[in-house]
Amino acid sequence: MAESPSPRRVPDRIAVRGLRAHAHHGVYAFERERGQLFTVDAVLEVDTAPAAAGDDLALTVNYADLAQQLHRVLVGEPVDLLETLCQRLADVCLADPLVAAAEITVHKPQAELGVPFDDVTVSIRRERP
Repeated sequence: MAESPSPRRVPDRIAVRGLRAHAHHGVYAFERERGQLFTVDAVLEVDTAPAAAGDDLALTVNYADLAQQLHRVLVGEPVDLLETLCQRLADVCLADPLVAAAEITVHKPQAELGVPFDDVTVSIRRERP
């Protein structure tokens, strides 16, 4: 009798959503000069079982520290593309050895498109190699 494969465990997730800042990213000179609102959502895949078992913050991602690090990138050196900003934010998340993967969404709700719209977003997902 063949052994049935073990069920795939859905990863635990820690999320910081709606992190906001006025920043100066964009291709156009007026975006760099005036700046605008950007919002970031970061969803991390982390095995939270060890932290839960020991009730120990050192065994998980400290989301307060993460939020500060993401904010520094968001208001830091301007980039042309949201794709570049997403990658920089994902790199921050994956610098923590407890993070197996990170999904980053950057919102640019005040982009100038010339037509009515609610939001512009770029989302990426990166995994630890």
